[in-house]
Formats: sequence, structure tokens, C-alpha cells
Amino acid sequence: MTSSRTLFRYKNAFSVIATPLEVLISTLYGGLVSVDKELVVPKEFQLGLLPDISFHAIPAVVLTIDYLLFSPPWTISFRQELTFSTALAFAYWFWVEQCYRHNGWYPYPIFEALTTPWRILLFTFSGALMAGSTEALKLVYKGLNGGV
Repeated sequence: MTSSRTLFRYKNAFSVIATPLEVLISTLYGGLVSVDKELVVPKEFQLGLLPDISFHAIPAVVLTIDYLLFSPPWTISFRQELTFSTALAFAYWFWVEQCYRHNGWYPYPIFEALTTPWRILLFTFSGALMAGSTEALKLVYKGLNGGV
């Protein structure tokens, strides 16, 4: 659409965060839904299959394709990935708790079911999984595009 180098740089910088985050969301959502969909969505708010896939799978697929086929390789180190991912996970937990304090209920039923130690484990696991998905995407990129 545009040949703006500035927009291309911004898109690529944003991609380092957005793509692994969307892969994480799709992975966690898919895993939880396969166990019990009501852990993430109360029965009265559940979507049909197409909207559900549109919200929870398509963003990860499209961003992954964009990275693998149309973007330069990421240069973020594993330590940076793990630090950022874990910080993001715990920032999200802080926001979840703020939602609870403000609304009196959690945005997802799973948070109601988990005690604080289990929430710590969930958010720590999520941070590690996001860092792992970043590394996996970098490996696939390298395999697909050569030893770039």
C-alpha cells in the first residue's frame, strides 16, 4: 500500500511484540477451551465458531505469515524476550486485579477459579510461553529464509 520506510520500521518493531503475544493468546485460549470453554467465556457470552476463530486464531496466523514472509529477522535476545514477556504478563495481571477491584468480577472466569499462588504460576508460565513462542518463530524464520 505504501513504500514508507518509516511505517515499515514501525511495523517491524511492533511485530516483535504483537506476533508472539497473539501466538500466546491463541495457544492459551485454545488450550483452555479444549479443557473447558467456560474457563474463558461464560456460557451466555460464547461466540459461534467463525467469530471465535476470527478473534482467537486469525490474528496469530496473519501476523506469523507477515513475519515469516515479509519482515526482516528479529534481533531480540532470549534474555530480552523473557524479561519483556514476564514483565508484560505481570503488568496484565495487575490490570486484571484492577478490573476486579473496579468491577467486582474478573474479565475471565479462570481467574475466579485460581488462588493467588496459581495465578502467579499462570502468569509466570505465560511469560515463559511468550518468550518460547518468540524463539520458535525465530527458528522457523531462520529455517524458512535461510541462515539470515
